[in-house]
Amino acid sequence: MTRYCVIGAGAAGISALQQLREAGYDVDCFEKTDRVGGHWHTDYDALHLITSRDMTHFEDFPMPAHYPHFPRRDQVREYLESYARHHGHYDIIRFNTAVNSVVPIPADGPAGSAGWTVTLATGESIDYDGVLVANGHLWDQKIPAFPGTFTGQQIHSGSYRNVEDIEGTRVLVVGAGNSGCDLAVDVAQHRLEADIVIREGTYFQPKTYFGKPRQEVAFLAQFAPDEQDLINRLLARVSIGEWQNYPGMPEPKHRTLAEGSTVVNDLLLYWIHHGRVGIMPGIEGFDGTTVRFTNGTSKKYDTILWATGFHAACRSSTRPS
Repeated sequence: MTRYCVIGAGAAGISALQQLREAGYDVDCFEKTDRVGGHWHTDYDALHLITSRDMTHFEDFPMPAHYPHFPRRDQVREYLESYARHHGHYDIIRFNTAVNSVVPIPADGPAGSAGWTVTLATGESIDYDGVLVANGHLWDQKIPAFPGTFTGQQIHSGSYRNVEDIEGTRVLVVGAGNSGCDLAVDVAQHRLEADIVIREGTYFQPKTYFGKPRQEVAFLAQFAPDEQDLINRLLARVSIGEWQNYPGMPEPKHRTLAEGSTVVNDLLLYWIHHGRVGIMPGIEGFDGTTVRFTNGTSKKYDTILWATGFHAACRSSTRPS
């Protein structure tokens, strides 16, 4: 029987595990931690899905009907755990077992044609016909370098949990993707002073139209993708306005949602209009707790929250095909 290995028991790992089992393959799964669900155990407390409950689930295993349209972090974690329990994955996954390396078995053909040797942190080496690497990429935090030194508190979004992590009251969020906007909103809602660095214009999209999650607005399904793009931009213009309606917001350089960055968050815009969040341009450098910006201005902050993404890399010497 063909034998496969799955590395990681997050959402992708347990999905791959189930698909392989349903196809009749012999499969092992190794998880470095003691739990199923990956980063959903450690993300910031204010995290909610940006896709809706009924459009974000495993095949034939919907999220519970009592969940809200946009489940929070702990609900998603519980959903992943329930999927694994339902399918008996806890009896298969080897927890607290790290994979140190994946190397191809020597062969005359292409690398991997004879299989792969997986070496575990325990010292065991096991041969497999195929290996699925699902160890995630939200762990190697990326923080850009700037001239000077910031002497206040600095926290990456991957380590941030809630406002109790923040020192002082003056907070700068760097990065305006979905996580950066979430963090700025979290700060604002706790009545702290928040600024967010937005270097380039982006399109903002509300989570709902007509009281329904934007993915579930039925009439949009009759249009082609480029037409849906236009309709969504027009609906957003009517409901939340455009970049020039928010002081300091740069103009998007791209014409459509598909061509550039798009953020699904309208709470940030709400707090900008209420004066709880300000928009700042790019960072020029640091001088103690003073941040110098590219427009020549400067401002003092107590804490910087870096929402600047992650380096995509393997955790070990893993070498997938």
